[in-house]
Amino acid sequence: MKHAEASYKTKLAMTASLKKFIHVKPLSKITISDICSDCGINRKTFYYHFDDIFDLLRWMLDQEAIEVVKHADIIHDYQTVINFIIDYIEENKHLLNCAFDSLGREGMMQFLNSDLSGAVSLLISEVESIMNTSLDKGYRSFVRDFYTNALSGTLIDWLRSPEALSRNELINYLSLTIRSSLRSVVAEQMKIST
Repeated sequence: MKHAEASYKTKLAMTASLKKFIHVKPLSKITISDICSDCGINRKTFYYHFDDIFDLLRWMLDQEAIEVVKHADIIHDYQTVINFIIDYIEENKHLLNCAFDSLGREGMMQFLNSDLSGAVSLLISEVESIMNTSLDKGYRSFVRDFYTNALSGTLIDWLRSPEALSRNELINYLSLTIRSSLRSVVAEQMKIST
């Protein structure tokens, strides 16, 4: 077995262990010793792969959810991506709420923003391509950050209070907002630039 493959399997084992422990105690109470003992590895192996429990959590969330968003054809299949994200939130509600309780809103926003930012950039690029234009560099960064923060905040709000919107309402509202507003933003920038 190659080193990269063995390393990946070790990370997956630690992820499975973290998921197991998170169902029996708060994230803040899970120790590296717990993970090491459960996986049959030593602390050196843990620290070879991760800085701490939160680094393991971040890697796990990246692997399970955000990688799909990064590689999706968002402009043509954004509804599938939204459905995937909502499915992931529903399936991992306990885990994500534990992460929220440990990281707080700001920490969850930073985590989501770092990963959703790339997806939003792809979306902006696709709209620019379709409309045969490009936004000013500064405005493009502003629009990316605006949509990223809006998506992250909305997803966190729904995670914490899913009764506020039904799943279908959330999907429909996000789809409508993304589909219509971003194209309008790019169109308005085109008018101002000419």
